[in-house]
Amino acid sequence: MIEVHQLAALNDNYAFLLREPVSGLVATVDTPDATVIRRFLDQKGWNLDFIFNTHHHRDHVGGNRELIERYEPEVFGSGKDKARIPGLTKELFDGDEFDFGHERVKVMGADGHTLGHIVYWMPESSALFVGDTIFSLGCGKLFEGSPQQMWTSLARLRELPGDTQIYCAHEYTLENAAYALLAEPGNLVLRARVRECESLRAVGKFTVPCSMENEKACNPFLRPESLELQRNVNAEGRELWEIFGATRAAKDEFDARN
Repeated sequence: MIEVHQLAALNDNYAFLLREPVSGLVATVDTPDATVIRRFLDQKGWNLDFIFNTHHHRDHVGGNRELIERYEPEVFGSGKDKARIPGLTKELFDGDEFDFGHERVKVMGADGHTLGHIVYWMPESSALFVGDTIFSLGCGKLFEGSPQQMWTSLARLRELPGDTQIYCAHEYTLENAAYALLAEPGNLVLRARVRECESLRAVGKFTVPCSMENEKACNPFLRPESLELQRNVNAEGRELWEIFGATRAAKDEFDARN
């Protein structure tokens, strides 16, 4: 199984440093802050062999050029978004697979937050690196894609095994919790998860990763079948993607007010 080292960066980002223990190969999922990543690598005495970019936003690719200059890694990212991924050397598309040492990596397209967003699934390690597609108790804003595109992406991801650990790129859980509780106040599993996350953050611990099983039970953006949620976003009986879209719009309105 891969080693995952989670690094806090910028205000609320995470970078994930991955090491495949048999080969010793090292990768970073996204590059929010080159200095944070470089310091960790130097402490470990590791080289950086790969950058796995999820999408083009600056807080995900901002450290690419500095790390390329120092370590000369291969840079993997979406072929649909090659013009916006600095230093891209390997174009990836939905359904592609590749080996990271002895770990098989599966690429899934995840349009919605951006067009060309991809995620990296490592089934042997039960690890899913989702960028800004899923957050704990939330999902990314629709900056480029449509609600239908985003729901298609989320619906595929929620079919992965329940023990899959979701490594999302921001510490947004408590902010997301405020809306989740408003959208589905009767969800007792959600309430327990919020209490757990409040306890973790109170002592400075991360709420990420989170399990797919728990997110399917708690995250309103993965729960359009919930009748309580449908009522609260005024989308009873509509198509699942439409319910998702109404939920995303309601969250955007909630954020604007708070």
